[in-house]
Amino acid sequence: MKPGIHPDYRLVLFHDTTADAFFLIRSTVQTDKTFTHSDGQTYPYMTLDVSSASHPVYTGEQRKTKSEGRVAGFNKRFAGFAGNKGA
Repeated sequence: MKPGIHPDYRLVLFHDTTADAFFLIRSTVQTDKTFTHSDGQTYPYMTLDVSSASHPVYTGEQRKTKSEGRVAGFNKRFAGFAGNKGA
């Protein structure tokens, strides 16, 4: 490898905030944050919204959405208009 052209490949602590799971793996991700892991060492720190610990494909769980779907909202809103077809 040529010196000076490759990013720094080091141990990085990834935190899945959805499942509150930590992963310590090697990565080239650039971050200024650090975090002290349970082993007492301080590592570069990166947060994630989704990982294998929280993704429905890997966990087998279905997540409930906070709002109903767009089609269901439309049908609920305009349901009364379907019966008023008089002239």
